[in-house]
Amino acid sequence: MAKLYINPKVKKGHINPELQGHFSEHLGRCIYEGIYVGEDSDIPNVNGMRTDVVEALKEIHVPVLRWPGGCFADEYHWKDGIGPRAGRKKMINTHWGGVVEDNSFGTHEFMELCRQLGCKTYVNGNVGSGTVQEMSEWVEYMTFRGVSPMADLRRENGHEEPWRVDYFGVGNENWGCGGNMRPEFYGDMYRRYQTYVRNYNPERPIYKIACGANASDYHWTDKVLETTFDHGNGFMNGLSLHYYTVPHDWQHKGSALEFDEKEWYRTLKLTLKMEELIRRHGAIMDQYDPEKKIGMIIDEWGTWYDVEPGTNPGFLYQQNTMRDALVAGINLNLFNKHCDRVKMANIAQMVNVLQAVILTEGRKMVKTPTWHVFHMYRHHQDAELVESSVRAGEVGLEEAFRVPNITESVSLSGDGRLHITLTNLSAREPEEIEGILADSRVKAVRGTILTGEMRAHNTFEAPEEVHTEEFAGVTAAEDRISFTIPPRSVLHLEAELM
Repeated sequence: MAKLYINPKVKKGHINPELQGHFSEHLGRCIYEGIYVGEDSDIPNVNGMRTDVVEALKEIHVPVLRWPGGCFADEYHWKDGIGPRAGRKKMINTHWGGVVEDNSFGTHEFMELCRQLGCKTYVNGNVGSGTVQEMSEWVEYMTFRGVSPMADLRRENGHEEPWRVDYFGVGNENWGCGGNMRPEFYGDMYRRYQTYVRNYNPERPIYKIACGANASDYHWTDKVLETTFDHGNGFMNGLSLHYYTVPHDWQHKGSALEFDEKEWYRTLKLTLKMEELIRRHGAIMDQYDPEKKIGMIIDEWGTWYDVEPGTNPGFLYQQNTMRDALVAGINLNLFNKHCDRVKMANIAQMVNVLQAVILTEGRKMVKTPTWHVFHMYRHHQDAELVESSVRAGEVGLEEAFRVPNITESVSLSGDGRLHITLTNLSAREPEEIEGILADSRVKAVRGTILTGEMRAHNTFEAPEEVHTEEFAGVTAAEDRISFTIPPRSVLHLEAELM
């Protein structure tokens, strides 16, 4: 029997809603066909945005959306995506599939999408192939209220009032597709470019994010901070980190659907590396920023497999199974547990790309197992992380890829309810759990569970193969809750305290 210890009286940090953020890149069918179909489409839409997709995303309370990339951000020139669509410049998307990008989805369309979703905006600027002037003018175009060339241009294009840019990324993956820079060089570039990301509205300052490391490149984190950190507060608000769960190697990543139990555990073990990355990059950040004023921004994470057979290899389209649901649950629990340093995370990507929460095909739409995990975890948004730990065993078929069979995080929402999320990583065995609450008593508890076979997934023909159900197998008495969590499952419990 596993033991779950919870102390609702001990607050460990605030869980920003942005820990459940999303990412949309001009890549494959993420934006075009997935989110944006245009006003003239026979697919129901509002101002070009698919109604079914927007409604599904609103159900999971999307808190923030990152755009336009990704690698695409450092070849994106924003003026190509404004004005009458018929006159917008066409280009080849050299990073993703070599297809024509017609720029019909640009700044105005992105802001309209965020308006419909009711979410914050995270815009990624072009450092790799763009100029300081270009970035400066984009910020002016989006956020300046007064009389200026760019504000006047925005008005000419039909938007009188400025938008709110909540987050602005100064470049993306500048160690790779964003320019193949050295960290010291990027640090100096960041110093220069961020100077011109002006806060035209001091009451709503833009949160500036520097390009951080690729996975375990701790040298990058150290040298970027060393190069930039002498400049003072407000100069950098966040530092990014990218990490993908790739079961094998970048040439042969593995199939999204055809995998065995060994690969199941291998994938989950590699996902759990996220905690090591957070701790070690966080330790470097602590040397420069012990008060944790700079947020760790994990703005690309998720599974990355070989594309589905017969699809464009540059479109990164993959299916989504219970394995992906467990990956999502593990990561979201980790982000909660490290909310003192991790301030935003953005799954890659929102629709039709990598670990998508939604898949579309023409007029059809399906919610993936990962969507259901986000739907359960939405209760953690804006809640207070409370002290919790779990004492359980390990599972796995190979010594190098054994994993803890249970992961968890617990929060207290504003209405005083306790939200417990757990994952059972075992491919075969249920786990009996006794939860013990310190200095608290439970009045009532209810649950929602997502479970299924390892390779279970939703298709356009069977969209409800994997779905959440009420979890009735939990009992509460005084300071104890008892239940058995099935194998391959993600569980949310909501406890009302006395």
